[in-house]
Amino acid sequence: MSRYAPTIHTDPADIAALEALLPQLKGQTQVEITLDDGSRLLGTVAVQPTVQQYRDADENEGSNGQLRLDDLDTPAQQHVLWLDRIRAVRSLPPIEPTTAG
Repeated sequence: MSRYAPTIHTDPADIAALEALLPQLKGQTQVEITLDDGSRLLGTVAVQPTVQQYRDADENEGSNGQLRLDDLDTPAQQHVLWLDRIRAVRSLPPIEPTTAG
């Protein structure tokens, strides 16, 4: 069974841009993601994404990837984002756990 993506990429420069995001999206890293529509999300990368092969609606094959981001304010809420929608990644400092005293 093939997996489908809304957008696939076959141009080597586009694929390289997707792959360039991966080192910034290591598992358990807290990040701010800016998307192509200008919206921003704060969260924890659940698992480092990979660039994989998908098909589009016309059955063309190409590359894309998905990022699962656990919301920073509501960790039970998950965002699943296509890598090609990400315009910027900013690492956030780790949040120190609070201790009751």
